[in-house]
Amino acid sequence: MKYTEHYNIRWHDTDALRELRPSATLMYMQETANRQFLASGTTLDEMRDRTGTGFLLSRMAIELNAPLHAYDDIEVDTFTCPAHGATFPRGFEIRKNGVIVARATSSWALVRLSDRSLVRADDGPLPFEDEPEITVSMPLRHRAPRDAVWQTVGTRRIVYADLDYNLHMNNTKYPDMLCDFLPDPIGTRVTGLSLSYLREAAFGDTLTVERADGGAGIYYFRTRKDENICLEAMVRTEKRT
Repeated sequence: MKYTEHYNIRWHDTDALRELRPSATLMYMQETANRQFLASGTTLDEMRDRTGTGFLLSRMAIELNAPLHAYDDIEVDTFTCPAHGATFPRGFEIRKNGVIVARATSSWALVRLSDRSLVRADDGPLPFEDEPEITVSMPLRHRAPRDAVWQTVGTRRIVYADLDYNLHMNNTKYPDMLCDFLPDPIGTRVTGLSLSYLREAAFGDTLTVERADGGAGIYYFRTRKDENICLEAMVRTEKRT
């Protein structure tokens, strides 16, 4: 069953050209998922404290069909989808005036924090009625071309403003980090993202950011901590007019 929240876009969530930042889009989606747990009677914080488990985002694919602006009224839907193995899928939709302006599909893992073992769907069913999985215009799984030419475009230190309660970079912070390393972030609108979270980036870590140009407004990114890849991403863009 879909769960819906209503929001008015905050001015401080918009960028230099007055459009909602990609990270803020993810924040509204995931805030709605958190509130679905709150409405069910158990918050994610309470679940962590009582059962010692927490959700980790594995993959997310987002399509951004139209820009949003400060003070726009939006409705955000979220819904769980049938879980399988140790994967808990979840979908999202954002509507303005009844029109879908953003959609996402995602895969989550439920982890025992004491030993990082996975909780299987049969052992930890969620208290929600599932909806069918949706398909978006960005792939949930992507792969950069074999002949991609990678270049190091900078480094990024994980600081206080990035953190969640695990002292890791919150997954909603990553899209804006990637925008920081686009060739023309001011003149470019992000219209799609595919994010694969492979390893957590902890407080104080410094990530090396690498980028490859896929052509036609597509960029591939990966972040490294030493030799370990933390994030792989595909970003679809268009020129702003």
